[in-house]
Amino acid sequence: MASHYPASVHTASVHTGHPAGAPAAAHHPVPACYRPDPRALRRGLELAAVLAGTAVLYLWNLGASGWANAFYSAAAQAGSQDWTAWFFGSSDAANAITVDKPPASLWIMGLSVRIFGLSSWSILVPQALMGVGTAWLLYLAVRRAASPATADPRLAHRAGLIAAAVLALTPVATLMFRFNNPDALLVLLMTAAAYAVLRAVQEDRLRWLLLAGVFLGFGFLAKQLQVLLVVPGFAIAYALAGPHSLPRRLLRLAAAGAAMVASAGWWLLAVELTPAGLRPYIGGSQNNSILELTLGYNGLGRLTGDETGSVGGGNGWGDPGLLRMFNSEFGGQIAWLLPSALILAAGLLWLGRRAPRTDAVRAAVIIWGSWVLVTGLVFSFMAGIIHPYYAVALAPGIAGLAGLGTVLLWQHRQQPPAALLLAAAVAAAALMAFQLLGTTSAYGAWLRWLVLSGGLAAAAGVAFGRFLRWRAVQRTTAALAIAASLTGPLAYSLSTASTTHSGAIVSAGPSSGFAPGGTGPGRTGLGGTGTGSTRQPATQGNTARQQGAPGGTLPGGTAAASGRGGGALGGLLGAPTPSAELVAALRNGASGYTWAAAVVGSNNAAGYQLATELPVMAVGGFNGTDPAPTLAEFQDLVSQGKIHYFITGGTIRASTGSDAAAQIAQWVANNFTAQSIGGTTVYLLAG
Repeated sequence: MASHYPASVHTASVHTGHPAGAPAAAHHPVPACYRPDPRALRRGLELAAVLAGTAVLYLWNLGASGWANAFYSAAAQAGSQDWTAWFFGSSDAANAITVDKPPASLWIMGLSVRIFGLSSWSILVPQALMGVGTAWLLYLAVRRAASPATADPRLAHRAGLIAAAVLALTPVATLMFRFNNPDALLVLLMTAAAYAVLRAVQEDRLRWLLLAGVFLGFGFLAKQLQVLLVVPGFAIAYALAGPHSLPRRLLRLAAAGAAMVASAGWWLLAVELTPAGLRPYIGGSQNNSILELTLGYNGLGRLTGDETGSVGGGNGWGDPGLLRMFNSEFGGQIAWLLPSALILAAGLLWLGRRAPRTDAVRAAVIIWGSWVLVTGLVFSFMAGIIHPYYAVALAPGIAGLAGLGTVLLWQHRQQPPAALLLAAAVAAAALMAFQLLGTTSAYGAWLRWLVLSGGLAAAAGVAFGRFLRWRAVQRTTAALAIAASLTGPLAYSLSTASTTHSGAIVSAGPSSGFAPGGTGPGRTGLGGTGTGSTRQPATQGNTARQQGAPGGTLPGGTAAASGRGGGALGGLLGAPTPSAELVAALRNGASGYTWAAAVVGSNNAAGYQLATELPVMAVGGFNGTDPAPTLAEFQDLVSQGKIHYFITGGTIRASTGSDAAAQIAQWVANNFTAQSIGGTTVYLLAG
């Protein structure tokens, strides 16, 4: 590479305005390395524009979603009030029970609420900023991989820009970076790890590989074992393309693995070593164990469907199969460029078939391609709990392949295989958009036909572009291909950003109705109609052990009131909005009690806790199936006067897990007098 410094620095005579014979000031030209590079400045402005556009998309009207997922918002509120609750991820500041995930994402939200106060903005803005950060890291990773292959900073820059734009406009990414589930932090950390692995491949520095391990370890603290889905591909990429001999590369991978274990294990060890009486109960487990939660409910149970305490099972979470990512549940969330990304990956492998072992493009294809394939296949065949928004984990992999493959295949379009593969990717994107846009009437039939015709025309232009030497035609073809590929995702993302989302289960795309567990757009995909925002989990065979459905009764005949706007399933998937009278009653004399109230189910508790900013005990955890507290423990707390009210509200229960919550509800109904406050049935336990 030529140096930026000139070979020699000369002085030049200049007219200074001094009289003849007077000493003239010597002028030294500024070395080229210190001169602003207008091309670099332009690239910086283009990147800033993409990131600013991403920020606008993710921040616009963000507060309209209120608490979004109240389950996590309540835990953030608790963490802002109590450091023990913050560290362990407790659902309430009095530390009765944790959420059913590790607390990394809650740490960020809890600090934000502690600094800026409790509001939807203090909870949701960090998620949007994570989205912008993810787009930036993806840009850096793709640009770095493309630079040696293109030998042109402009082309590498464009590859990064396309990747960032594809990620930003993926509908499920728009959804989850405007929502407060742990998925936003998980995706950010996995993308950061991918960037670090690519740097480790290209640079002889162990620290980047160790840093990747740290990112992955903290990803575990966001959503446990899901982060491991990208680890095999990362390891293979470095083992094949990293510097030095194979034994040394394997030794470095072992060090990175140790860094990953250490960055996740310190918190697990802290939880396991803390006496149970000094920390909250581990939500989602049956034995108050973080290891049980990791390996069971949030681990192998997700694959096999054997999840103790879950409300799904059977076909409650849809039918597993190879095409699940294209069905009516997932299609509109992630499938737009999925076939195209796989085609582009094949094209990149063909281009690099004679490249040296350390080729960065091949390493990037292994990283992004294995990310998409492993995660996609696991999601497709897992029999346990799965929601369409999980598909956000695929977005960086798809976007990375799209950016890298589009630019490199376009650069080599004079080679027929490259041109045909790129044309196939453009056509696949147009056909996928035509299908997905056809599942909703939100945009009119004209849009899908416009996208299809434009995409197929662009594909033809790419396939036969080597016969067209006019630069204007080539630029038009490129612009048309990008526009046709991104119009559908853009429309869905704009619809997502303009729609409020709340509850435990949400989906991206145009709004088309309401269904259990939350509010938001309908789901669309191959064979889907897009009606309804969510699917209600099946509960076949579970009716004998229900604690009471909405509008039904709890054991003993108590009404299953859940307040106003609580969503379906009696507070299992949506939080109630209590009346002003009930809020006032809960706040009255609250300083004399550890918990202002107790209620079955975490989302029920979240609604009351966020309205009052007081600790509310979530009896039984998220599903009401955790043995926390037991009946004896609850009775002891009541005898000590630590719980002010018990609020009725039922949740659909599984056929497995503890029935302690049902026993508590029965005991309260048998021993205390019901009263109605603001339309909600409550029991005064103390005072």
